[in-house]
Amino acid sequence: MGHFSMSIPMRFLVKNKWTVAAIPALLIHISIGTVYCWSSFSENLSQEVGVPTSVLGWAFSLAIFFLGMSAAFAGSFVEHNIHKASLIACICFTTGMIGTGLTAQFTQQLGPTASLIMIFLFYGVIMGIGLGIGYITPVKTLMLWFADNKGLGTGISIMGFGLAKAIASPVMNALEVQVGIPAMFYILGAVYFVMMLIGHFLLEKPAGWKEDATASKKPDFSIFKNKQFVGIWFMFYLNITCGLALISYEKSLLKVLGVGIAAISIVQMLTAASNALGRLGYSMVSDFMKDRNTVYKIIFTSSLVVTALVFAFQGINVTTLVILVVAMLLVINAGYGGGFSTLPALLSSRFGMQKISGIHGIALSAWAFAGLTGNQITATVLNATGSYNLVFIILAGLYAVALIISMTLVKRA
Repeated sequence: MGHFSMSIPMRFLVKNKWTVAAIPALLIHISIGTVYCWSSFSENLSQEVGVPTSVLGWAFSLAIFFLGMSAAFAGSFVEHNIHKASLIACICFTTGMIGTGLTAQFTQQLGPTASLIMIFLFYGVIMGIGLGIGYITPVKTLMLWFADNKGLGTGISIMGFGLAKAIASPVMNALEVQVGIPAMFYILGAVYFVMMLIGHFLLEKPAGWKEDATASKKPDFSIFKNKQFVGIWFMFYLNITCGLALISYEKSLLKVLGVGIAAISIVQMLTAASNALGRLGYSMVSDFMKDRNTVYKIIFTSSLVVTALVFAFQGINVTTLVILVVAMLLVINAGYGGGFSTLPALLSSRFGMQKISGIHGIALSAWAFAGLTGNQITATVLNATGSYNLVFIILAGLYAVALIISMTLVKRA
């Protein structure tokens, strides 16, 4: 399926790290990264389905959960079958999008309960599997082609995952108004199918690299016996949990502060750009550091400071508070993205390259559990208090824990 389909288009292609690694990785990641546009349409979709936004939010949580778990269990398979994996990712992701659109279109006939189950299935499970497999498929290929600058290589690809929100959010907002939610999913599903299929055709490892054919294609969870890996897993989990607690509620938080719709769209594009630049910037900087773990210390310290500041200055005038909140969102988005892009290179610095896809996939299981807890922290606090104030102090505390883990468990032996 993989090599035969690659032969015709690749015959006319100059093969280098850009044409068979960076470009296909960006095509795949810019497509699947639209999962972070959830807040752009979730309120309208919940009204259309007839369920509370907090209940529908489990679709997003499920998508992140299945992303992490599919990456964890498929990492070794992907390592040996990048072409099969990229095609599976393309089919699952776009099927999930189009299935969500169909559910939204026929929600009156299905009823709220059946519609909710279908959205959980399509957006949460099927699309989530496409997300996880698509996310890890190009990463090792990039690290092999960018052997001397692994941070740059993974940063380029994973930047695409963050950049997707900046590109797709305004498009989604416009399509919602012009053609409605169902057609929005149909149009984007078709566009992303083409993009991911091109990425599938182009993606290729360096000619000289051979995977160990005798290596097991099953996940090796014995890695959890390693103290460094456990530390990396927990600090990664905490960074994602804190990021999701705010990213999935950006639009709602800004509306509470009285920010208008037009301004919210601008802020969303800025935070998405910050997320993308953080993915490229932090991972590039890590190439010049003695220990890539230093990046995480910077991320956790800066995120701790901004969340604590927003909590501390609740009593000031609204304009100043809005500026502080936007600054917090920019810092946390940058650190959130940087945590993802620096992870593969950090893992390779500790465990080598041979089994990096499998190890990276298992590390991404932290993303799965963060998907179940991140936005639910905010939902629980809002339901209990009706205010975001407690959210900020909880996140400051979690960033402090992550910083301690980075300084103790993850330090070089």
